Amino acid sequence: MATKIYTDKDANLNTIKRKKLAVIGFGSQGHAHALNLKDSGCDVVIGLYGKSKSRAVAKKLGFKVMNTAEAVKHADVILMAVPDTVIPSVYEKDVLPNLTKGKTLLFSHGLAVHFKLIELPKDVDVIMVAPKGPGHTVRSQYLEKKGVPTLIAVHQDATGKAKQTALAWAKGIGGTRAGVFETNFREETVTDLFGEQCVLCGGASALVKAGFETLVEAGYSPEMAYFECLHELKLIVDLMNESGIAGMRFSISETAEYGDVTVGPKIINESVKKRMKAQLKTIESGKFAREWVNEFNSGSKNFNRIRREEAKHGIEKVGEKLRGMMSWLGGKKKKVGKGVSQASYVSTSK
Repeated sequence: MATKIYTDKDANLNTIKRKKLAVIGFGSQGHAHALNLKDSGCDVVIGLYGKSKSRAVAKKLGFKVMNTAEAVKHADVILMAVPDTVIPSVYEKDVLPNLTKGKTLLFSHGLAVHFKLIELPKDVDVIMVAPKGPGHTVRSQYLEKKGVPTLIAVHQDATGKAKQTALAWAKGIGGTRAGVFETNFREETVTDLFGEQCVLCGGASALVKAGFETLVEAGYSPEMAYFECLHELKLIVDLMNESGIAGMRFSISETAEYGDVTVGPKIINESVKKRMKAQLKTIESGKFAREWVNEFNSGSKNFNRIRREEAKHGIEKVGEKLRGMMSWLGGKKKKVGKGVSQASYVSTSK
């Protein structure tokens, strides 16, 4: 049975236009949701802690800014747009004491709820609206009168109207223009973590480094290794993103395609898939979530050590030099390995 795709006609924006909305946090997703909802005619306030640097940015963009607890008291629908590891402390201190019957708690990722990092009262709705794109894309597509495909989920439906609220919020940020897919908190959380760890981030970066190291250790220049194992990856990923794996293979040379279909399965073989399955079980069991929360709560010493070590890898040194020669990249240098929050790399509140 095909998955139903919800569009503009399936969502009633008045469902949330009649309510007061609060966005807690003003990073990548938070600022995009807030701005799009504001432009859709909704009543939105921003909830931030007292010394947040985002306060001035949010005010400059025309939002009323409140302390987090005040924003939760004020609003009927509250989006938790702070990092997964910060949600428990913010929730316990400022959100839970101010949740009253009938309010809606909204998330853009299900980790804190699915792995029970927070305790939810039974008399509130708990939903998810998760655009499948970074905040700056959610915002830019909205301004072009388009949208980003979006997931919705209902974890708790105390009012009987949770799904209507989720669809309305998705419409307010432009998601229904592209299409909205219904999922659940478990599916979104597990697949998101698995994709990040085994394919998109962990898998891709490890594959790139292994290829780079193999060529350099065999005596080939770091520059050639960088071009062939990292630089040209964007071309291939863009082709796959635009037209799938088959479309990518249609666009490359027959030599490249033959190497793809005959050698690829030898590199990423059943032993890799076996380890992927093992990692999937680690995610499903909650072991990864517990490990990550404990690492964060203990000061992220191991995490920051790994960051510093990774930043010293040869591929980073040669890459910085070569990217400086690529005018289309804008010559921007990004600091890494300094122990800063992951969110600072992707946040775009301007």
